[in-house]
Amino acid sequence: MKPQSLFGVLLIAIGIIAFAYQGFTYKTREKAVDIGPIQITTDKTHSVPLPPIVGAMLLVSGLVLLVTGGKR
Repeated sequence: MKPQSLFGVLLIAIGIIAFAYQGFTYKTREKAVDIGPIQITTDKTHSVPLPPIVGAMLLVSGLVLLVTGGKR
C-alpha cells in the first residue's frame, strides 16, 4: 500500500472518530488549600470540544488522498 493511500485511510479513521466523540475531556489536579504542612487538592475536569467541521475536513481530505493515491 502506498504511503499516500495509507495516510488517507488514517485520516478517514480519525475523521470518523472525531464525528463519534465530538471532543474529549481531561482532569488536572489543583491545590485548593495550602496551609503549611496541610495541603488539599481537587480534581478539575476540562473539556475540549471538537466541532463537526473538523471531522468533516479530516474525512474529505482522507478521501481525496485515497482517490489521488490510487490513480498514480
